[in-house]
Formats: sequence, C-alpha cells, structure tokens
Amino acid sequence: MKLGGPFVPGQVTRGSVAYPGYEHLKWEATVQTMEPERLFSFTWHPYAIDPDVDYRSEPPTLVAFRLEAKEGGTVLFLTESGFDAIPQGRRFEAFRMNERGWTEQMKNIERHVGRPG
Repeated sequence: MKLGGPFVPGQVTRGSVAYPGYEHLKWEATVQTMEPERLFSFTWHPYAIDPDVDYRSEPPTLVAFRLEAKEGGTVLFLTESGFDAIPQGRRFEAFRMNERGWTEQMKNIERHVGRPG
C-alpha cells in the first residue's frame, strides 16, 4: 500500500494498492478513531475491486485494530463489522476475500513485530 497522506480522525485517507495483480486499485478509507497505543479504526468499502462500480452508495464496514496489554506483551485484536449491510449479491465474496486478506496482513504484522517464542 502506498498512502497519500497521514491518518487523521474524520478525514479520508487514500492510497494505491501494491499487492500483485491489484495495482490498478485505489484504496480509500475514512479514519474513525486514533487512540495511540490502544485503538485505530476506519470505515471503507471492502473488496471494492470493480472499476466500473461506484461503491459509495453502499454502507461501509468498520475495521478496528485494538491493542490490549497482556502479561509479557501486547495482544492485537482485529475486527471488521458491518458485512450484514453490504448488498447481498456481493456480501459473501467481500467477506471471504477480506477474511483471506486480513489473515495475510496479520501474518505480516506478526513477522514485522516478531513473536516471543
């Protein structure tokens, strides 16, 4: 992901997708919450990959990264809610692809920060 600006609550952040095969896609999210060392959340349109579709008429989902202190470290919780409001014709595929994508991203985060053995 190549971002075009900082994350600011209440503002839209845009970027370009760098994942192979998806470089033609633009990423857009509205930052909802930033509580340092505790919570970061944003809304977006999941799996919005068809360049001929204007997804702005759909309700977005809410993605939240929450940190909790735990003895010996910190636990990262990732949730995405709101799939029930996505049009039924694309709900399952959006959920399936996001679940796959977030699983990969959590592995990337784990590799980046290291995991105690």
